[in-house]
Formats: sequence, C-alpha cells, structure tokens
Amino acid sequence: MYSRVKSMGLFGLNAFPVDVEIEISKGLPSFDIVGLGDVVVRESRDRIRAALRSCGVNLPTAKIVVNLAPADTKKTGSVTDLAISVALLSINGNITADTDGCAFIGEVSLNGDVRGVNGVLPMVLTAKKSGIKSVFVPFDNAFEASVCDGIEVFGVKSLQQVIDHFDGDRIAPCPPYEVKESERFDTLDFADVRGQSYAKKALEIAACGGHNALLIGSPGSGKSMLAKRLPTILPSMTFEESIETTNIHSISGMLDKDTPLVTVRPFRSPHHTISAAGLAGGGGIPKPGEISLAHNGLLFLDEFAEFSRQTLEILRQPLEDKKVTISRASGTVSYPCSFMLVAAMNPCPCGYYGHPSKPCICSHKQVSNYLSRVSGPMLDRFDLHIEVAPVEFESISSTVKEESSAVIRERVQRVREIQHKRFKGTGITCNAGITPDIIHDVCPMDDSARDMLKNVFDRLGLSARAYDRILKVSRTIADMNGRELISKTDIAEAVQYRSLDRKYWK
Repeated sequence: MYSRVKSMGLFGLNAFPVDVEIEISKGLPSFDIVGLGDVVVRESRDRIRAALRSCGVNLPTAKIVVNLAPADTKKTGSVTDLAISVALLSINGNITADTDGCAFIGEVSLNGDVRGVNGVLPMVLTAKKSGIKSVFVPFDNAFEASVCDGIEVFGVKSLQQVIDHFDGDRIAPCPPYEVKESERFDTLDFADVRGQSYAKKALEIAACGGHNALLIGSPGSGKSMLAKRLPTILPSMTFEESIETTNIHSISGMLDKDTPLVTVRPFRSPHHTISAAGLAGGGGIPKPGEISLAHNGLLFLDEFAEFSRQTLEILRQPLEDKKVTISRASGTVSYPCSFMLVAAMNPCPCGYYGHPSKPCICSHKQVSNYLSRVSGPMLDRFDLHIEVAPVEFESISSTVKEESSAVIRERVQRVREIQHKRFKGTGITCNAGITPDIIHDVCPMDDSARDMLKNVFDRLGLSARAYDRILKVSRTIADMNGRELISKTDIAEAVQYRSLDRKYWK
C-alpha cells in the first residue's frame, strides 16, 4: 500500500516542497523515516503514533517506511509531522478524499493537537509558487499564513479536525489578511529632545537617504535619546519590504499572533556583550542574527567602542553586500541584512575628552587606545559623523515647543518618494544604496561643486569609499532642498559630517 502527501521544508530562508511518501508492506513491524531527516524528524515516529491513537486510529502491524523526498536535501524540525500523519490516515482508510493540491505543515502533539511552527510564511509563499491550491497549517499560524494571497489557508487545531474536514465537515478557510496602516511609536518623539538642532538635522538626513551614522559625545548629551527616536521618522515600509522582514522574523519565532505582518521598520539594539554569532547569525542550523533581524530597519549599537573588535569587524562585509552568508557542516545559508547602522560612543573612557567645561581625566594613551577599538575601515563605513554637544541650560529649560516626529517624518517620506521614482526598476531603495556603476549618473554636480569636492578629496586624502559616501549624502541633501543638480553648498554640508575622524582619530 502506498500514499503520497505534500508538505514543505525549510533551511534558513529557503523553503522547498517535500513529498511525504509512505509504503506499508509485509514484514517485521517497524516504522522507519528516511530522506535525510534530523533527530527531530526521526523522533516524529513516537509523536505520530501517540497522536493517531488519541484519534482512535491504530497503525497496522507491518513494515512502515516513510520517505521525505527529495532524499538528498536536509530536513529539519517538526514541520512534516502533520503531513506524515495525513499520509498514514490516507493509507489506513481514515481519509478517503483526494488530497492532491494540498500541503500540510505543522507539528503534532501526543494528544493529537496540532502545534505551531516557525517559518510558516516563507513555506506558504513557496507552496503557492509550486502550484499548491490549499495549505493546512496550525491554527496558531493561520493568521500569519493568510498574508499570502492566492492560496486557500486552513487553520487546524487537531488531527481529528483534519479527518472531519475530508469527511465532509469542512473547516472555514482563513480570510486574506488586510494590510493595515503602519503603527507608529507612541511613546517616543523628537519633540521631547531639547536643543541639539545640529544632531537632529543630521539624523533627518540619515533617515532621508538611509545613511549610516555615528554619534559621538560626552555622557548625558543625548546620543541614545536621539538614536532611539530615529525610528519614529523613518518612512513607511512597502509591502515587499514587509514580506521580506516578516519572513526573517517568522523563522526566528518572533512574530506576534495578532500582527502577522511586520509593518513597522525593525529597531534592534543589542547589548555590547553580544557575541559575533549573535550579531551576524549562526548555530548548527544557521539562524538569523541581529543584523538580519534589523533588515529594512535600524540597528543601533550603543557604547560602540565597548563591543569587541572582532564582533564589529564582522559588520564590514554585510554593510557593503547587504547580505550575510553563514556556512556550517549542515549547509550554507544567506540572510538579507539591508539596514541603517547607527552607533553611539563616548570620545574616551571617562567620556569628557573635548568637553567644553568638564576636564578629561584620561591620559593620551588611554584616549588613543579607546578610540582605536573602532578601526579605520569600520569608521569609513559611516556616512555621517555627528558630534553631539552638551545641552546648554537655555535649551533644556526652554518652553518653546520642539518639532514633532510626525512633522519630520512627512519631510522624510517626501524625499524618499523622490528616490523611489529615481530608482524605479533598479532594486535600489534609497540614496545610501547607490551602486558605483550609476553614481555619477544619479549624482550630477555643477562646476563649483565638482571643484570643491576635488579640493576636499586632495586636501583630506579621502578614500574612494569616503568619496562615494560624501557624494551620496550630497545627493540626499540636494533632494531635501528640491535640487536635481548637486551644488557647492550640498557638498560643503556633506563634508561637514565627516570631520570626526580627523578630530578624534587623527
């Protein structure tokens, strides 16, 4: 006797169709699962036996062989439990209806319940591309799966419910998810920040162009306060960005049942004691790290110089490639990591080097050693260097109402729309992502701007990367001012935001 049922597999972000094939034949009683499954897959034998018994179904005393095809692809986790159970129910005669065009995803418990699993959305999206018409997923994951349009989604709570469905007592399909207006951060607002107009303007430029920014200043100057409010002025996510981000959060098990689609740009702020694997991703079966969880959002590294140098250096390649590749014995997986990097740090161990009134108690060597924790190549990857000066009494005690995040965000959204039109069809989403092959086409300068940039490049000895980043920031400033041609003032302002490496790292 033979039966075949469709399921899905997942390795990293890569979902793939799995054919669950079962044969029952004469021989010594056994229950074998083949097809390169891990320990969790092999343990499903005992879960499925108990789950079927709880439904009043006893497996025949015979030789049972389960094959998970393709046999040369690694299968991990408990996502095929439900499909194996349905295949056994079909071959045993408990399910007589045709299951062609259906895929089954989920873990079964000993009492026959169907439990939720991670990574349902990427699996359902792949199932749709494979021609699957209906997909049966755990009830807890049904809301998440309904984000995928064009495929019928059934949320099931138990094996018995699946049997009843094919026996005529059909489960109502989950209605398609309606994308709602993005929620905003209600508790944080730029209106709370007194003074710091220079830093606010720089962060607005960063938000408009998706640029990386480094904040440096003494303790209590407001670096963290400013950075934590940056997400409130970032532009709305497109549907494609939401799907990409949701896929990563889905396989990490971080999705909220009530909000199956990530519609607010992620804000990740790991502690400085995080390991390299925690930041970039890793594990026996590679999982996304903080840089991938911040995809299409913002990664904030507070106390930047306190991170281990090895951990920081891992960021260099992902910042350029917008993806991170992790290789393990089990395979190689790539995760996207297109994010804004914002870092904050003190200028020295005591924090008061260069402070206008408080003396620094660090020696020159201590200051040098502290700053050297951030390498030149890492520093070069920041488009904006922002010095956050101490707030004066007049500013902090002022009763003048500061500009709100909502007002700033409107300007940011308007500038991003200009960039979306400019880069339509190129895969580039903002000025920070301009590639070298088109940089001179999309960043035209007038003669005075070109002369100024040449003088700055020669006088300061800038690298080619610094040249590109100044040009990209100038492009953003010109967009904010409504100019297509980059002017001398745009170049001057962009150069002004790359002065800290000469002040502190000279």
